[in-house]
Amino acid sequence: MRLLPRLCSILLFTVLVFGTLAYLYVPFGFTNDPPDRLCVSPHYKIKPNSSLPLQRKPDFYPPLSTSGRNIVDKDGNEVQLRSINWYGASDIFFVPSGLDVAHRDNISALIRRMGFNSVRLPYSDELVLTKPTIEPHLLESNPDLIGKNALEVYHSVIESLTSHGLFVIPNNHITQGTWCCGANLCDAQWSNDWLGPICRIRQTETQWIENWKAVMHPLAENRLVIGADLRNEVRALWGTLRWATWAAAAERCSEQLLDINPDWLMIVEGLSSANDLSGVRKRPIELSIDNKVVYSSHVYAWSGWGQHNPYSKATYEEFAQAMQKNWAYLVEENIAPVWVGEFGTSDMPTKGDRNYWTHLIRYLRNLDVSFGYWAINPRKPLNYERESYGMVDDNWEMVTWDYRLVDLQKLGLNTSLLGELK
Repeated sequence: MRLLPRLCSILLFTVLVFGTLAYLYVPFGFTNDPPDRLCVSPHYKIKPNSSLPLQRKPDFYPPLSTSGRNIVDKDGNEVQLRSINWYGASDIFFVPSGLDVAHRDNISALIRRMGFNSVRLPYSDELVLTKPTIEPHLLESNPDLIGKNALEVYHSVIESLTSHGLFVIPNNHITQGTWCCGANLCDAQWSNDWLGPICRIRQTETQWIENWKAVMHPLAENRLVIGADLRNEVRALWGTLRWATWAAAAERCSEQLLDINPDWLMIVEGLSSANDLSGVRKRPIELSIDNKVVYSSHVYAWSGWGQHNPYSKATYEEFAQAMQKNWAYLVEENIAPVWVGEFGTSDMPTKGDRNYWTHLIRYLRNLDVSFGYWAINPRKPLNYERESYGMVDDNWEMVTWDYRLVDLQKLGLNTSLLGELK
C-alpha cells in the first residue's frame, strides 16, 4: 500500500514538469506583423522520372578530418558543408518524406542541383528498435522499396544520396518517432531509463549506442557517409544537465562507432537544444583517434540562450555576442570546427523572422562556417501540415526560389545547376 502515495507523487511531479515545459516551449510569435514575401522568382522544375546520372562526383574527397577550425579532406583541402535537412524517418511514419510522390533518385538529384553538397538525415531510435514495415502508400513512387522495413528504406535513401555525390550525415534525432522537439522528457536525452514507466520507448545509453551501430555498420564501406550527428538538441529540465555528462556519453558512443570506421567524423551538439557549447572550452571531447570531432549548434528565431531577448528581437550586437559566447569562440580561436546543423525561416517571414535571418546570414558570412538548412520538406508528416521552412513543392519537383536561396548563395551555396531545371 505504501507504493500508491509514491506513484501519486511521481504522477503529480510529471504533470507539473510537463506543464511547465509546455508553457516554456511556446515559441515567441509575432502574429501582429504582416507577412512579407521577399525576392520571389519563378519556381524551377525537374521532370519526374527524367533520365538522371546515378553517379556524380563529390565536391571533396573523403576521408574527412579536422584541422583547427576547419574540416579538411584527404588532401588537406578545406571542406565547407553546405547541407540541407531531409526529415521524416525520425517522425511518426518512420520514412523520409516525399517517397510517395517522387523517386528517391529524383529527390537526390534535385538536392544536388540546388547546390547542397550534403544531407543531414534524421532518424528515431524507435525506427531502429522496432523496424516497422513502411506502409505501401508512403512508397508509391519507390515501388522497389515496398515491403522493406524502415531501416532498410533509410539505408536505400542514403545509397541514393551518395550515388549523386552527396555527403550524408545520419542524425539520431529523437527516441520516440514523432516531431521534435517538444516538452516530453522521454525524448530530451540519449537515454531515458531513469524516467521509469513514463516513456513509451524506454532506452538505456547502451541501447542508444547499439542503435547507432545498427544504423552505421551497413554504411561502413560507403565513403560518402562522412560521420554521425550523435544526438539532436540534448536538453534537460531547467538546465540541470551538465556538459561533462553529455560529453562523456558522446565519447563512449564515438569510440564504438570509430571501431567500425575510424574515418568518420563524430558530430557533437551543444546543450540546451544545441544552443550552448560553452562547456567545450574547459571540457573538450577527447577521442582515441585525433582530429575527428566537429561540434554543432542550432540557431532559430525563437532561440535566445543566455540573452534577454529571443534572436527575433535582438540587435545585431546582441546576436553576435550570443553567438560568440555560445559556440563561435571555437572557430574564432581556431579550436575546432562548428557546423550550424539547423537553422531556417519561413517563406512568409514576419518582422521578427527577418530580423533574425538578416543577422544570422551576416554573421555566418563573416565567420565562414559549415551549415545545414532546415529543411527541404514541403509538409510535416502529422496531419500533412504545411512546412513554411520548406524549399520544394508538394510533388518534390519545384524549387522555391525566394530570398532564402538568394541569401544562402552568400554563404557559398552554388545554385548554378538549377539552370538545368528551367
